[in-house]
Amino acid sequence: MTRSEKEVAELLKDLGIKWSYEHPVFVWDENKRPRVWAPDFYLVHFGVYLEVCGSEKFDYNYRRKIYDNNGYDVIFLHLYKEKDKWIYHLINYLKRVIRYRHRELNEILK
Repeated sequence: MTRSEKEVAELLKDLGIKWSYEHPVFVWDENKRPRVWAPDFYLVHFGVYLEVCGSEKFDYNYRRKIYDNNGYDVIFLHLYKEKDKWIYHLINYLKRVIRYRHRELNEILK
């Protein structure tokens, strides 16, 4: 685990969020070739993945496009440029996921 990934793992632990590290996923790349990727974290109770962005040199836009095209909900945390803002970003995203799923469940139960 990188230093940034350890920082995220510590926050998740402090928040009591259960996670799996580098949980593999199947994706089709831009040329429709099958690939297995391993996002940094899978948040078990939320059903979302986290990519910890540790460098400006990596093409995160490509990864986001492939994940989106394959239907994976992935949160990208740019620790190298966001300093403490990434925590706020993560918590707000998870709150939106919970609200969305709550609304969906209410609609199903009507």
